[in-house]
Amino acid sequence: MGKVIEKNELESLIQELRKENKKIVFTNGCFDIIHLGHVRYLKESAKFGDILIVGLNSDSSVKKLKGDKRPINLENDRAELLSELRAVDYVVIFEQNSPLELLDKIKPDIYTKGADYTLETLPESEVVIKNGGKVEFIDLVKGKSTTNIIKKIEDK
Repeated sequence: MGKVIEKNELESLIQELRKENKKIVFTNGCFDIIHLGHVRYLKESAKFGDILIVGLNSDSSVKKLKGDKRPINLENDRAELLSELRAVDYVVIFEQNSPLELLDKIKPDIYTKGADYTLETLPESEVVIKNGGKVEFIDLVKGKSTTNIIKKIEDK
């Protein structure tokens, strides 16, 4: 099993990690153009446990979330790039706009999201807490976003 895994491989992976008493951290996003904000976010996320699993929005879900001009990079390219980052242990692509189904399967000990969310505004917090997990919010790097990068390119 490589670092980019299929959804059908999740169950056996999670069972194995639980047997080893690994603390599982999960986060998710589009990660369309990898930038410093992403790298720092993932590095901070990984500090909360032993294993960091990243749920990656598929091309179709990025398009629904971000508009017809996105994604810039295709899902398999984004998944491979993410998998090469030191902080990331596994990457799994998902089709839905929200990772609720993955969260219910993985039942992470910790779910991380950017500090632009709160427990009240994060739809996934309910399923994480219901399954015994905890939500941690990570400060974003000011001015670092894929949208800002695209805007800068378009303005040139």
